Amino acid sequence: MSQGRLLDMVVSVMLTAGFEVSERCSLRPRSFDLIAGRGDVLMVLKVVSHIDSVTEEISRDLDAIARHLNASPMIVGERARDADLERGTVYVRYGIYAISPATLYDYLVDEVPPLIYAQPGGLYVNVNGDMLKGLREQHQFSLGDLARYLGVSRRTISKYEDGMNTTLEVAVQLEELFDEAVIEAIDLLSYIPAGQTDEPRAGGVPDDFERMGIEVHQMRRAPFQALALVETETIFTCYGTAQKTVKRAALIGNISQIAGAYAMCVISDYKKKKRIGRTLVVGEEHLHPLEDGSDLIDLISP
Repeated sequence: MSQGRLLDMVVSVMLTAGFEVSERCSLRPRSFDLIAGRGDVLMVLKVVSHIDSVTEEISRDLDAIARHLNASPMIVGERARDADLERGTVYVRYGIYAISPATLYDYLVDEVPPLIYAQPGGLYVNVNGDMLKGLREQHQFSLGDLARYLGVSRRTISKYEDGMNTTLEVAVQLEELFDEAVIEAIDLLSYIPAGQTDEPRAGGVPDDFERMGIEVHQMRRAPFQALALVETETIFTCYGTAQKTVKRAALIGNISQIAGAYAMCVISDYKKKKRIGRTLVVGEEHLHPLEDGSDLIDLISP
């Protein structure tokens, strides 16, 4: 399937699930393709045919954006290595969930979460340890009894009951033995940010940002060069010459609307101030009189 058709499919799923979807990020390089929001749920989506093409650099951007926007990053694709992605199975790339469009549909539209992780060595699931312990005691099995049945050690059974995941084969054996579902569903929105170190500020934002004490997080491959944080507000920020920067203004403004953020382009060779959509485009000299982050928010606010 072509990249365009795959993106069309993902957008269709998100709209069907009731999400508001941003414009597609057509600028290169790009660490994500779409941002989608529904109520208090915000998702940052990277759509690729082959999920192995997602690099560590891309994942760092996805992690940083998710962390600072309180969002859930997601990779949606068709293949991994030499095989199609299985429906109902979750893959992981640099700590970020990767799924097929069908799994995305099942989760968001039909509200049927996936159960299986694909990891090196096979397919794994999360077992409800408390339920497993309760079923074992209810059926009067000792740790040793259950260990012998499964062909594992007593220590392994104890770890399952403490929350350690297990192979799909073992989980199926447990469910057949107790005639109860012990596999826990995977919440694709329960992303725990990796907290990777952000890029240094140099070259990504005006010097005035540092003077005003604004917290800045550099992006590597996003359509905006940095996330600037002012208390509870986030600003998608581009900085550079008009030729390189203005073409990004409309796109980052659209993305900021979905994300509930501000957007601005600071131009080094421009002296005026105007708006392109939701984005403030302003000459760098307009920042010089500002004293702190609240002044910057006042400048950006319509």
